[in-house]
Amino acid sequence: MVKQAIWKDIAARITADIAKGHHKAGEKLPTEAAYAARFGVNRHTIRHAISALVEQGLVYTKRGAGAFVAADPVRYSVGKRVRFHQSVAEAGHEGSKQFLSLTTRPADAVEAKALGTRKGVLVHVVEGLARVDDMPVAHFISVFPAARFPEMLNHLQSLNSVTKAFAACGVQDYTRHETRLAAVNANATSASLLNLKAGAALLRSTNIDVDLTGKPIEFGRTWFSGGHIELTIDG
Repeated sequence: MVKQAIWKDIAARITADIAKGHHKAGEKLPTEAAYAARFGVNRHTIRHAISALVEQGLVYTKRGAGAFVAADPVRYSVGKRVRFHQSVAEAGHEGSKQFLSLTTRPADAVEAKALGTRKGVLVHVVEGLARVDDMPVAHFISVFPAARFPEMLNHLQSLNSVTKAFAACGVQDYTRHETRLAAVNANATSASLLNLKAGAALLRSTNIDVDLTGKPIEFGRTWFSGGHIELTIDG
C-alpha cells in the first residue's frame, strides 16, 4: 500500500476541522507555525497543505495576514442592470474593487467592434480585482470610449465605482446589452490574482453595457472564481 503524502493527510484533517465547525466561514486559520507544531512537521509541508485547500476553494489567503475559511459561493445576479456592489450587498456581503492599472491606448479590433467604433480609436482600459469580504473572487478588464469619457480614469480613481464614475461623466443610468459566459482555464495572471493554480477552471463573462439610447459605453471581461461566485441570470 502506498502511504499518503503527509501534506495530504494534514489537508484532510484541516478540512475535517472546518466541516465540524471548529473554524467558521471568514475565520482566520491557525498560523503555519501553530500547525507545524501541532502536526510535527515543517512549515513548508503546512504551506503545501494550505495551498491544496486554496485550490479546492475551501480556504483563501491574504498577503501578510494568513489563511481564512472561505464562505459558500456568493450569488451574483447578471441581468439588465448589473451592479457589483449592490448585488453582493443584497447577498449579505461586502464587495470592493481594487484597480490595478488604468491606461489609455488605441482600441484593438475586438474592443472597437464591441464599442461600435473603429480600431485605433483611443479607449480607457481598467484592470482590477473584485473582492467579497476581502476574498478575491474576480479579475476584470473594462474598456471605455475615451472621447466620450475623457475624465473617466480620474473619476474611477477618486470614486472607486464604475456606476459613480459614469454618473460623474453625465450617464445617470445604463443597462446590460449583452452578456456571454464561457468556461475557461485560468492563465498565470488570473490564477495569481485569485490565489488559484494556473489552469484552474474559471467562468468568463464578456459583456457590453449601453446608455439609455442604446450606445455602447463599456466593454468588459471578467474571470470569476467558480468556487467563490455563483452567477444567477435574472429574467
